[in-house]
Amino acid sequence: MKTVVIIPTYNEIENIAKMIDKVFSLPVSVDLLVIDDGSPDGTAAIVKDLQKSHSGLHLIERSGKLGLGTAYIAGFKWAIEQGYDYICEMDCDFSHNPDDLARLIDACQTGGADLSIGSRYVTGVNVVNWPMGRVIMSYYASAYVRTVLGMPVRDCTAGFVCFSRKVLETINLDDIRMRGYGFQIEMKYSTYKLGFKVKEVPIIFTDRTEGTSKMSGGIFGEAFWGVLKMKFRKIKPNN
Repeated sequence: MKTVVIIPTYNEIENIAKMIDKVFSLPVSVDLLVIDDGSPDGTAAIVKDLQKSHSGLHLIERSGKLGLGTAYIAGFKWAIEQGYDYICEMDCDFSHNPDDLARLIDACQTGGADLSIGSRYVTGVNVVNWPMGRVIMSYYASAYVRTVLGMPVRDCTAGFVCFSRKVLETINLDDIRMRGYGFQIEMKYSTYKLGFKVKEVPIIFTDRTEGTSKMSGGIFGEAFWGVLKMKFRKIKPNN
């Protein structure tokens, strides 16, 4: 079974080398695809240098900040073309602990899940170093999504997940409309509505210690209104 971890980057020079070395030191065998949106700080150059010592390290360079959703969709299409069985998403800033990858992958490989979610909220609130206002906003954003969409997922905006190949082949990726963090909601909702099994795996989320957050008010605005529109859309499988 081939597994790839997709990490989108923009100005992650403080974290990228440490993250690559950590992922390839894990006991679980994975490849790593970095999708860099033209980072002016030289993130892509670090990846290219490390490709010399990591045969499973791949890089897609894009011309600028084109959005989180488009980065992942490009990565999903590449992973399908390359024949990967499981495709994971993870942030570069260590807010997602790479040690948890094994549990996410195992939930799909042996636990019967088609999508496993590294969940901050399935066993309470497991978030470290976030301001209380942001914890409340994130927690109630997921509650809002559950209420509007009727999706039984506690952490709807999570960006630490593992998809089985058949999910990404079934979802019409070209029909995914949200580009910011709403993308994470839309992918989970599409998976759920198409009848796949979703499982939440408890994790502890730790806010980044180096680099700067990419979060903005516009991202939350897109997600808020996008969820309302999603409620009235019919999710159709890819033909």
